[in-house]
Order: sequence, then structure tokens, then C-alpha cells
Amino acid sequence: MEETGAKTPKEEKQGGIEESFAALDEIIKNLENGGGTLEEAFASYEKGMKLVKSLNSQMDQVEKQIMILNEGEEHE
Repeated sequence: MEETGAKTPKEEKQGGIEESFAALDEIIKNLENGGGTLEEAFASYEKGMKLVKSLNSQMDQVEKQIMILNEGEEHE
């Protein structure tokens, strides 16, 4: 069977979560360094908060999936 290199939705979500955490970490480091203008800091903060909301949503979804899987194992 030939591999196409395409990611499954689960792999894409995992990569998305990991990439989002990495981007958030980079934003935090930049804000902590204090470089740039106030406008740039505000834009970075806003982008970071959007990432936090997105990550919270993604993590909630993963948690629900884990709970469903655990419920299925309990009934076996």
C-alpha cells in the first residue's frame, strides 16, 4: 500500500495543537523580552489570546474524545 503523506484528521489536530502551543510560546517570549512598540505588543497579546481560546476549545474536544473512549472500554 502506497503512503500519500496525507495526515489523518487526528494527526492534523495534534499537529495543530502542537503548532499552536509553539506559536503561543513564541508570543510569550517576545512579550517578556519587551521589544517592539506598544501597538506590536498589543497585537501579539491579542493573537496570543485567540490562540489560548482556540487551544482551550481543542483541548476540550480531545478531553471529550478520551472520555468517550474510556466509557467504551468500561462497557467491554
